[in-house]
Amino acid sequence: MAQYFTLLLNCPVVIAAICVAGIGGTFQYGFSVSVMTSPSAFIKELVNKTCQQRYSVSLDEWQLSLIWSFTVSVFCIGGLVGSLVGASLVTKFGRKQCLLFNNFLAIIGALLMILSQTAMSFEMIMVGRLLYGINAGVGLTVQSMYLVECAPKRLRGMVGVTIATFISFGKFSGQLLGISELLGTQERWPWLLGFNGFTSLLQLSTLPFLPESPRFLLLDRGDRRACEEALRTLWGNKDHSVEVEEMLEEKAALQSVRNHSVMELIRSQALRWQILTILVTFTTLQLCGINAVYFYSFEVFRAAGIQEDQLSYTALGTGLCELFTSFACFMIIENTGKKALLFRGYMGMSAILILLTVTLYLQSKVSWMSYCSMGLIFIFIFFFSSGPAGATSPLPGELFTQSFKSAAFIIGCTLNWCGLFVVGMLFPVLVEKLDYFCFLLFLFFCGGCGLYVRFNIPEIENKTALEIAAEFQKMHCKSEESQREKGTELKLNSGKTYETKF
Repeated sequence: MAQYFTLLLNCPVVIAAICVAGIGGTFQYGFSVSVMTSPSAFIKELVNKTCQQRYSVSLDEWQLSLIWSFTVSVFCIGGLVGSLVGASLVTKFGRKQCLLFNNFLAIIGALLMILSQTAMSFEMIMVGRLLYGINAGVGLTVQSMYLVECAPKRLRGMVGVTIATFISFGKFSGQLLGISELLGTQERWPWLLGFNGFTSLLQLSTLPFLPESPRFLLLDRGDRRACEEALRTLWGNKDHSVEVEEMLEEKAALQSVRNHSVMELIRSQALRWQILTILVTFTTLQLCGINAVYFYSFEVFRAAGIQEDQLSYTALGTGLCELFTSFACFMIIENTGKKALLFRGYMGMSAILILLTVTLYLQSKVSWMSYCSMGLIFIFIFFFSSGPAGATSPLPGELFTQSFKSAAFIIGCTLNWCGLFVVGMLFPVLVEKLDYFCFLLFLFFCGGCGLYVRFNIPEIENKTALEIAAEFQKMHCKSEESQREKGTELKLNSGKTYETKF
């Protein structure tokens, strides 16, 4: 671990790229996911007041809940649009330019949020949430591509984990700023919702000093000189001819090959296992039960005797646990490998979901069982943050060559946003119908993904996309050949005739 950390410290510009890209990228995603909890009562009050003033109508509870649900969920719609748009723009304009222009969406959204209470318009919050979603969708896609391509091959896994680290940092910041002592008050909540604009301004003022992705400059623009200059800026004034030659080998292998569409990627027989890996891991990331665990944490904390006005401070503990664990994953991933982190993470989460279901069932019968449930919640967050959260996001940039990357990110991010939307819409129904037994449904996804990773994915750490493709082919061609041999043997055996004596 020390050697990788030392190698990262020797690349200060890479560290700057991680921080600058993260604060205006996946930080926005994490912050927007968690920030709506604290001011929910104030926003609902604004909705009711607006309808009374405009239409002299007092909304029923179900009408208020419907408007509130749409205000929260419109972020996912924007995220899906941003993912679809960002993955295509990134090839045309470059990673850095997309990140720069993406900040203007968040700044406009922040202005709408800040002015919404003064203008007595909850619609401004909806539009702001939509713009935040588009910003987060573009940022999640482009930041992943930019960082993975700027990092040395030996540090690619460590740098990729920072994508999830900044999501955790954003979630924790939303929880922290939302407490009543800071911005979670009747007067200051619009500034809480508008905080994304300040982080966008920070990225907008610092990102121009960083170089463009070296791989984009060489493979998409064909500018070797600019690529070498970017490598020297990022990795130091050393000889980087080996890395350039590896990129040129990939370029030669893909000569006269254009960037492929999503449908072309899906139809590609040679990449079917890589595509299946993206489908399984990104779907499970949202359907693993992390949102259910966060939801039930308040019920568990109440049962443990924590007062209602102290719940927001206790929730900070869950956010802090996710942040620290994500940082620990950043420290160990190069020695452990993505495959091991994914497998251990999902199998650990599967075991915790079983235990959590049991303890919640016994909570009303045994007084101290709520403390066991509380401990299991933190352990579940630990397994999630130390594996799936950090190892999943960069996968499309590592499993696919340059011509397929944009399409792979479109698929991955579309699954991510659709999963988040589905969970947001269906989870309340699941809780109402199944109560805590809904964890058994999430258990199916965690266990299935863990077993898939164990038996169908090779180790991808410190390998190029071409080397990973060879590993996939080597792993699955053997199993397919073995099946064909067994089928041939079975056919031969079934064709034999045996003489029977009476």
